Amino acid sequence: MPIVVNLDVMLARRKMRSKELAEMIGITEQNVSLLKSGKVRGVRFETLDKICQALDCQPGDLLEFQPAPEEG
Repeated sequence: MPIVVNLDVMLARRKMRSKELAEMIGITEQNVSLLKSGKVRGVRFETLDKICQALDCQPGDLLEFQPAPEEG
């Protein structure tokens, strides 16, 4: 998938652990782990909003578009 989740990078920059973020935003640590690994098909705007507030960042800091290389 061409969307890359950089949540692990933002957590490292803020010196925050997944468990701490999970508690702050009200989701399970397992769901934070799934988000970090990019193994989710979507994320609610409400959750994205809470993550951005907790990490003091913009959605673009967390999500990156990397198009697949063209075959040819």
